[in-house]
Amino acid sequence: MGLTRAEVEHIAKLARVALSEEDKVKFEEQLSEILDHFDVLRQLNTDDVPPTAHTLPLENVFSPDQARDSLPPGDILANAPRSEDGLFRVRAVLE
Repeated sequence: MGLTRAEVEHIAKLARVALSEEDKVKFEEQLSEILDHFDVLRQLNTDDVPPTAHTLPLENVFSPDQARDSLPPGDILANAPRSEDGLFRVRAVLE
């Protein structure tokens, strides 16, 4: 499946890439070869191949979340530079 010069120019326009005439010839050949490889892959029978998210048999390696009690507000605010009415006090960002 070969690409035409017009198709290469259209792809370049979509990608907002300026191509010289030499680049257009080069990319016409290279992109056509890539599409030929995809045609070969398309002909493979993949009916018995299960869909996968990864090539290796990995599973979730994270431990499950466990709910636990939070720290008391007084302990958290003890490290704050400024606090007021049980809340962190910060400088105004927008004035």
